[in-house]
Amino acid sequence: MEEKVQVREETMTAQRIHPADLVVHGGVVHTFGPAGTVAGGLAVSGGRVAAVGGDLTAHIGPDTEVLDLAGRTVLPGINDAHLHATWLGARWPHPLLGAPHEETPVVTAEDRRAAILRAGDVCTALGITSYTEPGLGPGETGCFSAEVLAEYAALHREGRLRARVTVLRLFGLLDGASSLPDFARGLATPVPAADPEWLAVPGVKIFADGIPPMRTAWTHHCYADGSHGRLLVDGPGDDERAANLAAMIASAHEAGLVVAVHATGERSIEAALDHLREGDHLVHGDLVTPAQLRRMAARGVGLTTQPAIATAMRPMVATALGDDVAAKAWPLREILDLGVRLTVSSDAPVVTPDWRVHLAAAGELLGARGVTPELTARLLRCYTTEAAVQDGSAAWKGFLAPGMAADFCVLAADPLGVAVADLPSVTVELTVTGGRIVHKG
Repeated sequence: MEEKVQVREETMTAQRIHPADLVVHGGVVHTFGPAGTVAGGLAVSGGRVAAVGGDLTAHIGPDTEVLDLAGRTVLPGINDAHLHATWLGARWPHPLLGAPHEETPVVTAEDRRAAILRAGDVCTALGITSYTEPGLGPGETGCFSAEVLAEYAALHREGRLRARVTVLRLFGLLDGASSLPDFARGLATPVPAADPEWLAVPGVKIFADGIPPMRTAWTHHCYADGSHGRLLVDGPGDDERAANLAAMIASAHEAGLVVAVHATGERSIEAALDHLREGDHLVHGDLVTPAQLRRMAARGVGLTTQPAIATAMRPMVATALGDDVAAKAWPLREILDLGVRLTVSSDAPVVTPDWRVHLAAAGELLGARGVTPELTARLLRCYTTEAAVQDGSAAWKGFLAPGMAADFCVLAADPLGVAVADLPSVTVELTVTGGRIVHKG
């Protein structure tokens, strides 16, 4: 008996020696872990989750910050898999698809820094703890230049990043042309050293084509002017351009990089899909076909899509390609049913970065009515766990469990208990990144 008491006292002493930095309790914690655990609270220590659920009093020390959730709900931090943060900071609060607005010029280092920091404020207020900045590189200027990546690195060194950032480098023009020689030169340029948990540069983005409303998606369908679009990669003809796209993808793979291909027309999707591999993903995929989706699911090629853009642009696609094509664009139901690795994202500032709006739009595309907890949870995983898979960090973030990153947000109500259409009315009251409170409403 004395031995048991001694062991208990030693355990309690160890717990007192290592109190948590933060404990939240008295609410609902959707962990989104493999077991789908729902708990009443969690403890955070050293930027990681120390415990989930159970009696958390043993984790409370004299310096522990204790937060009573008072029935509120915790979700893993939102991870926007496709968000042009610097551009967002330059335009905020005016999305591109809205009233005309002159964005703030981004020319100097201070301009770049101000835009990044402003975007960080916007993101943390929305519960966004991670995002992918998809397209920074030497071929571009302003919000998309290589200097933006350098500014991210400087802010990281200063400890001023409030969200985790994944950067995809771009060796051509945004929504424009790229060439194989420029791509090769870009791959040879170094990336700044940084802690990859805060600033990671794991891959590249390639623009295969444009978008259907601008009649620049490469498609078998015929636009009103008789054209079919074309690949944006340089080359004298379709075959040469497709070969150069394949060579770019291959050279990125040889460099150990993941590849994201902006492809909206089914011909450009096919040209890219022939060469993409597990871990790569397509961006947008407006006119993707069921056969292509089956191939993507089988090969582990992901897709990131933006439901609010889909609902806004469907009438424009109908004007460009006809009602029948528009009705089959953005086949979200098939994407989910066929098991494609899907991330839902904003593409802000094209539209709002508010994930609640995009999930409501996804519900509209899927014809959801009323409270649909299973569907809502699945869509939320596209903004959390699946986004972590896409950016290569699923081993340490994306869901809440001991040892995982303490990235989470607190909502005023449980999103699984409201209709998907009503998600925009659910307020974000607290955001924690790396165990640090970065937003409190």
